[in-house]
Amino acid sequence: MSDTHHEEAHTGPIKNPKQLLIAVLASFVIPIFAIIGLVLYVTSDNKPAAGAVDTQKATAARIQKVGMVEVRDANRPLANGEAVYKAQCAACHATGAAGAPKFGDAAAWSARIKTGFETLVQSALKGKGAMAPQGGGDFSDTEIARAVAFMANAGGAKFEEPAAPAAAASAAGDGASVAAAAPAASAASQ
Repeated sequence: MSDTHHEEAHTGPIKNPKQLLIAVLASFVIPIFAIIGLVLYVTSDNKPAAGAVDTQKATAARIQKVGMVEVRDANRPLANGEAVYKAQCAACHATGAAGAPKFGDAAAWSARIKTGFETLVQSALKGKGAMAPQGGGDFSDTEIARAVAFMANAGGAKFEEPAAPAAAASAAGDGASVAAAAPAASAASQ
């Protein structure tokens, strides 16, 4: 009798094949439903990206096109050299930051002035050393050239501030028409 008692002690709660089938199905089905429930819970709320308050604006910024077109007023009057200097150049040239020659420092500007106005303008437009390129920003190339002339003249140069491109083109056109009219007038007088 002691042998039968010993066998019953080692048996589990599953006594027949039907109970085994229920236990196997429950051990797979219950975790699957638990996982599905957790996934639904986590994805049920539309959470904004980190740091994004306006989700529509943040989404639009993430999916924007690579290139943008900015339309500016082509007929606006060009800014003079002093205004461009104050807006664009003074941050570094007023203090001498990152090795920039200080405004009005003739000693610092003398070697640069010797290279010529066009070289200074190209350095400003394309960048040189720690100075970032200024071309293509808020100011036109002519306005940057005016700022270069303003700064160099304060350092001892005698550069002329560039004229507006349309004014320069019309002046060249007037000069060409005057030049063309002069030979015609001299031929008519003979």
